[in-house]
Amino acid sequence: SLVDMSPYKFNGSGGGGQQDHVAVVPMPDTYRGVHGDDVSAYVADAAVEIARLAGSEHGLAAFFAESFLGCGGQVDLPPKYLASVFEAARTAGGVCVADEVQVGFGRVGTHMWAFETHEVVPDIVTMGKPIGNGHPIGAVVTTREIADAFANGMEYFNTFGGNPVSCAVGLEVLAVIEDEGLRERAADTGDYLKRGLAELQDEYPLIGDVRGRGLFIGVELVHDRESKEPAARQATTLVNRMKERGVLLSTDGPDHNVIKIKPPLSFGRSDADKVLRDMRSVLSDPVLQSGSGGTGR
Repeated sequence: SLVDMSPYKFNGSGGGGQQDHVAVVPMPDTYRGVHGDDVSAYVADAAVEIARLAGSEHGLAAFFAESFLGCGGQVDLPPKYLASVFEAARTAGGVCVADEVQVGFGRVGTHMWAFETHEVVPDIVTMGKPIGNGHPIGAVVTTREIADAFANGMEYFNTFGGNPVSCAVGLEVLAVIEDEGLRERAADTGDYLKRGLAELQDEYPLIGDVRGRGLFIGVELVHDRESKEPAARQATTLVNRMKERGVLLSTDGPDHNVIKIKPPLSFGRSDADKVLRDMRSVLSDPVLQSGSGGTGR
């Protein structure tokens, strides 16, 4: 059911396409989205799809969204968008689910949870990987009303659900984030890194956009800043050559041309300096600048 509602999956390799019971709204990407920076137009598009499902045989179940679009290409949702769409979904009878798997636990720097940057309170929050810092643990937080709705007499069973070892790990991770000031560190280092990336953008036309919050940053590569033609091959080449230098990055976004930067929260300014030095070295390669992108080694 999760694959069925994820265009990242069902429109990708091995996917079966969109099902009738699922609606997909355009990403409110103010850099290359269909409506540019017109937030009201993106909200209107979402309202149309919400109304379509609300009028279907089964009605609207839920609106799901990453609080900050990771697989969509490191897209920070514009102000008021999430609040407006949440309101439309609730009016239509649905619940609102915020996916914090990638962006929760202080990664955005200014707040513990990315949804807080939009001044909304979801009905359900999903979280995963960071809560265990490598230990396999995930969690769902919801309201008492929704939780009680599942208490219909049917037994819920999960072999590993609520095991004490994972709970101890999760609590310790929360303590470390708080005690070592990792959220504040993410804010400081992220701002520092973004300033350095903006300087690289001024030097290299291949960089079309730099965006993000805290230590969740995207660098979009384009062949031409006017047409915004995606430079996917160059993005892959840059990622691979950075790996040879000991820096792990990845590509993301529908066109696979966005460099995703999401290091551990212990990442500091000296680490950011290495990333910037190595990225400048890679971007200076004539092969990358020529437009061919090299072999992608």
